[in-house]
Amino acid sequence: MAAVTGSAVVAFKSTGVVEKAGLSGDRRIAHFPHCSPISGGFGSVQLRPCVGLQCRSKSSIASSGVRALVATIEQASIGEAQNVEAPVVIVTGASRGIGRAIALALGKAGCKVLVNYARSSKEAEGVSKEIEACGGQAITFGGDVSKEADVESMIKAAVDAWGTIDILINNAGITRDGLLMRMKKPQWQEVIDLNLTGVYLCTQAAAKIMMKKKKGRIINIASVVGLVGNVGQANYSAAKAGVIGLTKTVAKEYSSRNINVNAVAPGFIASDMTAQLGEGMEKKILETIPLGRYGQPEEVAGLVEFLALNPAAGYMTGQVLTIDGGMVM
Repeated sequence: MAAVTGSAVVAFKSTGVVEKAGLSGDRRIAHFPHCSPISGGFGSVQLRPCVGLQCRSKSSIASSGVRALVATIEQASIGEAQNVEAPVVIVTGASRGIGRAIALALGKAGCKVLVNYARSSKEAEGVSKEIEACGGQAITFGGDVSKEADVESMIKAAVDAWGTIDILINNAGITRDGLLMRMKKPQWQEVIDLNLTGVYLCTQAAAKIMMKKKKGRIINIASVVGLVGNVGQANYSAAKAGVIGLTKTVAKEYSSRNINVNAVAPGFIASDMTAQLGEGMEKKILETIPLGRYGQPEEVAGLVEFLALNPAAGYMTGQVLTIDGGMVM
């Protein structure tokens, strides 16, 4: 039983009255379309016992009167829902893998999604079309988030299309693996530039808009290797550890403006890369995972969707949530 947010509450003395009024069974609670969670608008009518309200006897409440009250509240709630704008989201590196899953999850949840890509334009267009096929809105933007000019253009594209930015998902990243003793400086710099500097540039640009309206959510995709390291990934581990430190600092700096900043640290997630691993290597990896399997991109997307949209995540900021099958405990 839940009350209508931002609307009157209908109260009755007992559920028996509801049944007599013709609202028994699955019609007892009138459900209305969900508003955007980021705006705090959820709607379903709850019929609950009276508090400080004199109710008449069961026989004195006419069926038509009850239905009229419920209809009035239903129309008010629908009106509120129509006035709420869907959240505007930017997902970087959204053409495939975890980024694709996140963009699709948020698009299907009712968000307006800017699908960023660096090279995979065809795949990015496919993500946008899939969101639109589900009734959502999406645009694609090709740009390198390690370049300030590209980031500024991306932010402008979202604002020009939808007027604001509510949520930023910093997902874009690359790997250039190799043992440190053999790692060339370009291998190091390329990973640091995209995986860490890109997060800095996108966060700084998007936060300027969020700060003006004193509301926003930023989710950074880090990695468990940023917590525990990994042989052959000194550059990637350093960048992801930097993302974690950046997350905590930015969360403190922007908390007074009601901007929540959190990080998600995936473990081994099924991807094109894991599909190419040999049987021996895969067996060794799975032995390090208590759940004994790779994670799925959709599982990471579900966690990101919670942090981005769910009101229950409103009191969370500066947190790093691992989703790794139990690798890091």
